[in-house]
Amino acid sequence: MKPLDFNEEELVQLIDKIVERTFEMNHSWDWPAGVAFYGVGAAYRVTGNERYLTLLKEWIDEYIEYGLPPMSVNIVSMGHTLLTLYQETGEEQYLDLAKEKAEYLIHDAPRFAEGVLQHTVGGGVTVFPEQAWIDTLFMAGYFLIRMGDELDNDVYTQDGLRQFHGHEKYLQDSTTNLYYHGWDNLKGNNMSSIFWARGNAWAAYTMAAVLGKIDVQEPSFMEINGSLRDQLSALIQLQSDNGLWHTILTDPSTYEETSGSAGIAAALVLRGANTPRSYKAAQKAFDGLVKKVDDQGTVLDVSTGTAVMNTADGYRKTSKKRIEGWGQGLALAFFSHVLYRNKRIKK
Repeated sequence: MKPLDFNEEELVQLIDKIVERTFEMNHSWDWPAGVAFYGVGAAYRVTGNERYLTLLKEWIDEYIEYGLPPMSVNIVSMGHTLLTLYQETGEEQYLDLAKEKAEYLIHDAPRFAEGVLQHTVGGGVTVFPEQAWIDTLFMAGYFLIRMGDELDNDVYTQDGLRQFHGHEKYLQDSTTNLYYHGWDNLKGNNMSSIFWARGNAWAAYTMAAVLGKIDVQEPSFMEINGSLRDQLSALIQLQSDNGLWHTILTDPSTYEETSGSAGIAAALVLRGANTPRSYKAAQKAFDGLVKKVDDQGTVLDVSTGTAVMNTADGYRKTSKKRIEGWGQGLALAFFSHVLYRNKRIKK
């Protein structure tokens, strides 16, 4: 494989700035922190910077002592960091809490149809009856597969795979191969039917990640691989001249959105950026995303939390002026995978 073109020392410094800025934020125990700290964990694993692990541990320990909120599908995303802390420290308390989140998904989280998880946020206070949102693949589906892989627990693994297959069934468009943001099972439609950049990032990144944890001889491997292959082929064609992706992928008049772009680019890198087209797309994305980090480590032009909006105009007008945990986390994941890829090539 051909290495991506960048200065390794400068990239390590950029990652460090993003991590430090991330911990200046006042996170709660919820999905923004779940994504942000997932990125910090990825940064720790590629850089070996012990400060990152210490910061994660201190934040998690303080919150455990303070008290944790009720469960919801999105809140389960904090389990990613709990699992990472267990893997890196061996401390059972983190694994025990991660198991509680996995057990909630298996036994208590609301579902519909073939066992697809219903999207829930905020401790289950906000309810979207029988709706699937693509976010769930990161918050819960990928987490279950990570847990299944760690514990050799096929119940977790199979339920995680069920989420990927169910979300593909209801959300991947057979014509464009892009993913819709949501599905309303009661109405039998994709609501506003928008191909949202960050939504496609949740799908692409998690599919790329779980392929490394599935036996190639299992039918699920080829099903997920085919979905991702066709999606990435479509996404490469929609990449802007600046290396990013528009918040409505198929509408170049909408703004280029950084978190979605980072997640899509991370999927390209995780799959190896191993063709001339995917390599060029990954390099172009890297060049564009570096410019989206300011001197303080804030990842810029990240859209705020976005429901399945009623109209395309809702996505166009979604604010992108503030720092967001998912922007920090997805940027960290992308830059960490880039650094890891190049280190692996050089060995």
